[in-house]
Amino acid sequence: MKIRQEVRRKIIQIAAFGYSNTYLGNFINGRIYKGEWKQFCNPGMNCYSCPAARLSCPIGAMQAVSGSIQFRFSFYVMGFVLALGVIFGRAVCGFVCPFGLIQELLYKMPFPKKKLWKGFTYVKYLMLLVFVLVLPVVNTNIVGMGEPAFCEYICPVGTLEGGIPLLGTHPELRSMLGTLFSFKMCILIVTLIGCLMVCRFFCKVMCPLGAIYGLLNKISLYHMEIDKERCISCGMCSANCPMDVDPVKHPDSAECIRCGKCTETCPKQALSLKFRCRIKSQ
Repeated sequence: MKIRQEVRRKIIQIAAFGYSNTYLGNFINGRIYKGEWKQFCNPGMNCYSCPAARLSCPIGAMQAVSGSIQFRFSFYVMGFVLALGVIFGRAVCGFVCPFGLIQELLYKMPFPKKKLWKGFTYVKYLMLLVFVLVLPVVNTNIVGMGEPAFCEYICPVGTLEGGIPLLGTHPELRSMLGTLFSFKMCILIVTLIGCLMVCRFFCKVMCPLGAIYGLLNKISLYHMEIDKERCISCGMCSANCPMDVDPVKHPDSAECIRCGKCTETCPKQALSLKFRCRIKSQ
């Protein structure tokens, strides 16, 4: 029996989520796993401080070292992310990002649905430039260490997966709460409401990791192909795209997460996702 593309994708998403969060027992005692697996980065967004997390968050790792004098790990992180982006592009977001799965489940809940203004999709590039790349380097303390600006001031993933669970198990942390945590809780609430209304709101608007992968969509080996002879311009592909992309006009859009919904809905099978072959026969 042939398994539908969306079912296969969901199986991969659930497996990736489970592998990324194997230490569920840590939610009870509020411990954070700090073993050898934390040397490696998760391909998607999953907070380091989440008690169940097995791997590090690449965005957090980038910031943690970009302002320091030890660049070896930052080169590894950037190389890891760029390599995944060149091979898979934003398919990483569509298949193995733990927070991507959370967003999709939230969107399935009954709530008024809205279309996002396209201009908001550029905010994530501002997040990447300012909070991930610039501030950790230019805003340093007395010993020359930069602060992880995106994680500290913005990231709703960290607030949801790390901040709230740790506060629930560590009463001593609650006395330290202040304006910053209240601000981050407001960002989290806005993000969650956004995810209820707009499919993958965080991916579209705020995710700096998705911004990196999206920039590499145009050159990634895994890509979208269109058979223009088969295409009848019915518009079903764009109508069913969760990322509001027209794959016929923009097959390499930075917003496309390669989920494959358009390939399934195309009545003429004019769209396909595959690895491009760089070597041409003579």
